[in-house]
Amino acid sequence: MTAKTVVAFDLYGTLLSTESIAKQLEKHYDNAKVQSISVLWRRYQLEYTWRLNSMGRYEDFSAITRNSLLHALADNNEQLSDDNNEQLSDDTIEHLIFDPTIQAVIFSNGTKTMVSNSVLRSKDLAPHASVFQDLVTVDEVKQYKPSKASYEHLAKQTTRDPSQMSKLWLISGSPFDIVGARATGMQAIWVDRVGTGWKADMAPRSTANGHYTVWSTL
Repeated sequence: MTAKTVVAFDLYGTLLSTESIAKQLEKHYDNAKVQSISVLWRRYQLEYTWRLNSMGRYEDFSAITRNSLLHALADNNEQLSDDNNEQLSDDTIEHLIFDPTIQAVIFSNGTKTMVSNSVLRSKDLAPHASVFQDLVTVDEVKQYKPSKASYEHLAKQTTRDPSQMSKLWLISGSPFDIVGARATGMQAIWVDRVGTGWKADMAPRSTANGHYTVWSTL
């Protein structure tokens, strides 16, 4: 029996849009402040994971998300109640195409609980939850993407030998994630979710060589 093709979907920024953060913040602040807070929140969220990787430390992603929000609010001389902090979350990509030859999984920096809740509470993604055969997170390896160990962990969790990374696919809207996956030998599809083009210091090689594919949702 031919093995299924493993396709791992990033969650935050790919299946779930981080742009929806701004919509939630609009309930509390004017447009200028909303843009500043939402951009800084996502920036600090990623920076915290990279700093922890560099220091060989680990804190779960829910704590990082909360602390990065507090950091972004402080930079804007603002604060939110604990209840409002918990309410700021998700929106989604509308369609997933299921193929019986594909072993679809979600691969995220988030904790299992955080990822599961995000999927099941999303009005657009929840009806498709059964498409995903597993939720793979970095909890067990305790290293965030784009560390090599995080992608090798994905391979092990999907019963692939890390020496066969080229048989795994990642779909992500984050350039750093695409670069990290490609560095381990994985195939990758970059989702240009907001149509702003590739913005990263390290670009993958030409699409002509099949090293990455751009999938625009616009």
